Amino acid sequence: MRDIATLAVSEAPSGAAALQGALLDSRQRLRDLVLLAADFAFETDAMGRFVFLIPDRVLGWDSAALIGQPAAMLIDAASPDPVVPFHHAFEIRQHRSWIRCADGGSACVSFGCAPLFTADGRLAGTRGAGTDVTAQDRQDSQMSAALRRGEALDHILRRVDREVLAPRMLRAALDALVSSLGAEGASVIEVESETGRPALLHHAGTGAAAVLDEAAVLLQQPQQDRSPWIGTAAGHRPLAVVECQTRIGGRCALALWRGQGGRAWDDDDRLLIASSVRLIHFALEHEALQREMTRQARTDPLTGLLNRRAFQDELDRQIERLDRDGLPGTMLFADLDNFKPVNDQLGHEAGDEVLVCAAKLFRDAFRPSDLVARLGGDEFAVWLSGADQMTAAERAEDLCARAGQVLAEAVRPGAPRMSLSIGIATRQSGSGEPVDEVIRRADEAMYEVKRAGRGHWRVAREDQMP
Repeated sequence: MRDIATLAVSEAPSGAAALQGALLDSRQRLRDLVLLAADFAFETDAMGRFVFLIPDRVLGWDSAALIGQPAAMLIDAASPDPVVPFHHAFEIRQHRSWIRCADGGSACVSFGCAPLFTADGRLAGTRGAGTDVTAQDRQDSQMSAALRRGEALDHILRRVDREVLAPRMLRAALDALVSSLGAEGASVIEVESETGRPALLHHAGTGAAAVLDEAAVLLQQPQQDRSPWIGTAAGHRPLAVVECQTRIGGRCALALWRGQGGRAWDDDDRLLIASSVRLIHFALEHEALQREMTRQARTDPLTGLLNRRAFQDELDRQIERLDRDGLPGTMLFADLDNFKPVNDQLGHEAGDEVLVCAAKLFRDAFRPSDLVARLGGDEFAVWLSGADQMTAAERAEDLCARAGQVLAEAVRPGAPRMSLSIGIATRQSGSGEPVDEVIRRADEAMYEVKRAGRGHWRVAREDQMP
């Protein structure tokens, strides 16, 4: 019996040691498992102070130095998150908070925490674990931002796709940009290369005039990697400007601005603006092409003057306005004298040069508001809105006086002498006289000049009116 008792007493310490070893081994395994599933684990007391923290360094901090310190000190002050995961009265899972790192930076940490309570139900502290998900959060944010930009661009494209005419396409794109970016307004501006003055081409929203000058100033700065220039316009409006140069016209740019004291443009905004510029550029190119096609359809390709169709279309509109205002209008119908001999003797290139010089002669002699056209061959016509036959006669006299010298410069010495024969016909307001009749009367007056010796002008007789 004594031997058995002695044996039992002698083995008791070794059993306790084994139990203690097993407990330590279990704790180490638990520690390893926790750190395999998370970057750190912690426990705080009822005052929210660290009482346990593993591993030895957490986000660059010395864990031992943090024991006894308020855990809330690690919460990034710039974080808008109101939850303090280190000291919480209810369980949380996969909650993300921004935590200060020892190097002064911040890390996004995903927390799983559970509260600890006393026997009487009071909060005794919090136990939990955290995983640094900064890289994942950044990637998620980039993907979310890319999705938002994609949705915004799809919205803009859908709006633009409904339109056919370029000006309406641009207005739709600007409207969609304003709504997508929460902007007060957007515009397309052009800075003339010669004067440097900005012009407003298209706009949506409000405040376009107030930011025009500031946008032009930003546009003059050197551009880096095609990113928007960022500035502030009148009334503390956050302003973004990015160039969208076209092959036709001056230097163009897209400008967007938020309201007074509005949110500054962030990186996501800038990326969306930069992506939208391609669409704006396409619409501007389309508009320039439409404008050029319209110009070519309305102008004589050699002289740049209005062609017959455009001249008659404009005449109809101007006559309607003159009848409303009770004003007359006067037609000058001109023909180049001796053009055929010059064309035959010197060739078509010389004839074309004569026509170009004649076009410049007419263009310089009349107001921009007057209609000047080449009707075909060597026939030209001018319509003077609001002018009577006396005013037209003065202009015709000046044209005839200068024509000889100007046209002679286009041909070599010894060529047939060239001049102008001009017929004049006035249409009185409310007369109801058709445009074709006015042209016919001016044409007949011109041929009377031809028969009388050329190089002069004549007013159509009143008895020639229908």
